[in-house]
Amino acid sequence: MTAAATAAAVRAGIAGFGEHPFVVDTAGKSMIVALAPYLDIDVRGAARLAELAAPAAVEAVGPSSAPWAGELRVSLFVGLPSARPGRESDVATIVVDRLREELAPLCHIEKTIVIESGHAAGTMAIERAWQAVRSGACEFALAGSVDSYLEPETLEWLEENDQVHSAGAENNPYGFIPGEAAGFVLLTTTAAAQTYQLSAALELMSVAIARETNLIKTDTVCTGEGLLAMFRILAGDPPAIKVDHLYCDMNGEPYRADEFGFASIRAAELFRAPDAFTAPADCWGDVGAASGPLLLMLAEAATRKRYAAGPVLAAFTSSESGERCGFLVHVRTEAQAR
Repeated sequence: MTAAATAAAVRAGIAGFGEHPFVVDTAGKSMIVALAPYLDIDVRGAARLAELAAPAAVEAVGPSSAPWAGELRVSLFVGLPSARPGRESDVATIVVDRLREELAPLCHIEKTIVIESGHAAGTMAIERAWQAVRSGACEFALAGSVDSYLEPETLEWLEENDQVHSAGAENNPYGFIPGEAAGFVLLTTTAAAQTYQLSAALELMSVAIARETNLIKTDTVCTGEGLLAMFRILAGDPPAIKVDHLYCDMNGEPYRADEFGFASIRAAELFRAPDAFTAPADCWGDVGAASGPLLLMLAEAATRKRYAAGPVLAAFTSSESGERCGFLVHVRTEAQAR
């Protein structure tokens, strides 16, 4: 349930895949999913998203015993999945109300913004939070997202679109493992971190958003134009830096692999090594809108545990509706981190 344990599991390559307790595919086989083991399968719909989100948000803000507990004034930015079968219409209200309730003893939530854009939603929440802190609109911003593909209606819809790995009569080899997760990150300025004696391992240098017009589930061919544009906004053209390691939400689908392949070749000068990337969907499945903050968490964990490949780390997320959003972070020196 914690960020540190999750990062350690990904680093060790531990895959939490298993059979769904009751959903079967069209061939009568149990769906293979990445189920959160600490949640009862009877918790469904928006309530399940709220149960996933609450502990992640609380962990990001810090323990109730912290000296700053109850003093922080925080703006909340929440990413959620787009409308789809199995997603309730009131999910935003239920998740935000639960977050406000759980965070009340730890901080004062001043305003809330919800972004419902699929895979890129969490990274877009980070972008909005980053802009708010940089502009002085708020001192602290809590950015995060939550998603779960495990609703029966959602799993059936995914299989109808040939997106579930190893499902159906043909044992589909090109889909993904449906997962569920939540991730949150607390952003603030260096000055505020020093005032409240908060440690920070990473500095968020830039966040960029672009759009792909040749979408998955269409007859168009994606050559990575949207992702390439996002890379160039993120790092400049030509880039002033080289990325030592990249984290991404590639999930096994050929569309995503082709997109990244085309974009990374054309932006080769941005990367220290072409194969220096982590795609944690092979461990936690596809976690949809929750991806962005969890990728930032992996970069932060690698920095704190001193196994980061270098000082410049980046990530990107790609929504089926075309949004491409990524961030660039720099490892802070030990003196700065204190």
